[in-house]
Order: sequence, then C-alpha cells, then structure tokens
Amino acid sequence: MPSLTDQMHRTIQVPVTPQRIISLVPSQTELLHDLGLGERVVGITKFCVHPEEWFRNKVRVGGTKKVDLAKIRALKPDLIIGNKEENERADIEALAEEFPVWMSDIRTLEDAVDMIVRVGELTGTNTLAADLAVRIKTGFDAMRPLEEELSAAYLIWREPYMAAGQGTFINDMLQRCGLQNVFDEGDARYPQLTPQDLAEADPDVILLSSEPYPFREKHLAEINMICPGTPVRIVDGEIFSWYGSHLLHAPAYLGTLLANLVPPRSAG
Repeated sequence: MPSLTDQMHRTIQVPVTPQRIISLVPSQTELLHDLGLGERVVGITKFCVHPEEWFRNKVRVGGTKKVDLAKIRALKPDLIIGNKEENERADIEALAEEFPVWMSDIRTLEDAVDMIVRVGELTGTNTLAADLAVRIKTGFDAMRPLEEELSAAYLIWREPYMAAGQGTFINDMLQRCGLQNVFDEGDARYPQLTPQDLAEADPDVILLSSEPYPFREKHLAEINMICPGTPVRIVDGEIFSWYGSHLLHAPAYLGTLLANLVPPRSAG
C-alpha cells in the first residue's frame, strides 16, 4: 500500500483504491458524493445530511464528537476520513490503531482546496477533484468583498453565546467578505461571550449562524436588545463552515449577503 501524508502531517498506509470508506465529517461526506464514490462510502455520521439519499440509506456511525467504534469495526473500512477540529482525538487515535485514518486540518480556503485535491488522490478521483478545486478558486477569485470594511460578530451558539474566533475557517470566510471579525483575537477559537462582551465589541453587523445552534428570526429581537440599532442577519452556516464541494455555492450566496448588508452608521 502507498504511503500518503494527511493535513496533520501524519503518514498513513492507504490502499491504492479504497473500497470501504467511512467519513466522519459532514462537509467531507458531501465531497465524497460529488467525487462520484457512491457505494464505496459505507459509513457516515448522523450529521452528514447532504446528500439526503446518503443520509437516509447509509450506515450512520454516531456523531462527529462521539463515534460508535463498534459500528465502525463492523463495517471493516479500508479508509476513514476525519478532521482535527470536528472529531475527538481519543476516537481518532483508537481508530488509527486498526484502520487507515486520513485527517484534514482546515483553517483557510487554501486549506480546503488542498484537502479536496488530496482526497482526490486518496480515492483515485484526481481529475474530478482537480476540477472542483479550480471551480471553487475561480468562484472566490471573482467575488467582490465590501468596498468599505465592516466589523462583524459571527455567533454560533446561544446560552451561552459563542462566536467564531481566530484561526477558524469561518474567520477566513469573513475576511474574504471584507468583514473584520471583532473576536479575531486571543487564543480561543470559539470564545464564550456575555451580552456585555457583545455590546462592548460594538460590531457594525451581527451574523447569526443557522448551525450548530439553529438561530431563527425569533432571536433577532434578543440580539437587538443587546446591540440596539445594529443590523442582525440570519446566515447559512453551511456556507460559512462547510469546506468541501459545498464551497461551489459560497461565492454567489456571499455576494448576495454583502449586497444586502446596510452599514449601521450613515454620514450626516
């Protein structure tokens, strides 16, 4: 079996053409589908909702943070694909003792494109993966960020509030939009916030993600009580945080979002 290096700089032995693949990350599951792997993917997580047909019919091996090791062993995978942030280290280390486990580590668009190309190499779908990578890069190259940068807070959780911080893929997406993350500092990738923290940060705009916490329209008034007059938008969390082939849809969505953002403070 050839040796390949993953994005965590681990060297693993992988079959030339793996036939029993398990994906432990929703966005990478969607990528495997779009690479045409079909029946070669034998297991996914309960959060792998795209494509719907796979979600309905493929074996689910637990969640991203709590995988069912017994179910995985029963499937006898010859390749498991995970992610440093989304999967628990203890689970990955246990699986790596028995199976080839390839890990992604994604903080930027460049990391995501690199992952797509490497997964193509892993699975023998080099041409399709390279085409996806080019289309994604072309889409983002054509995207126009805000002419005048706005400060932003991107909330991913409620009770307590949590925001996307430094070193996250979401943070990179915000920067590409011309949005300066007010919580892009410190060591916490997802800092926990009090309402006072949010008020003192005083962002120009607040974005409420549809996942992992399902923010809805009913939460807008709650946020407006903390930051009166600040525009608050519900945004598609998959666009900001899914780093596989879902990125094909991101530039158009982000362009529309930016076109509809209204600066909270006008001259005069």
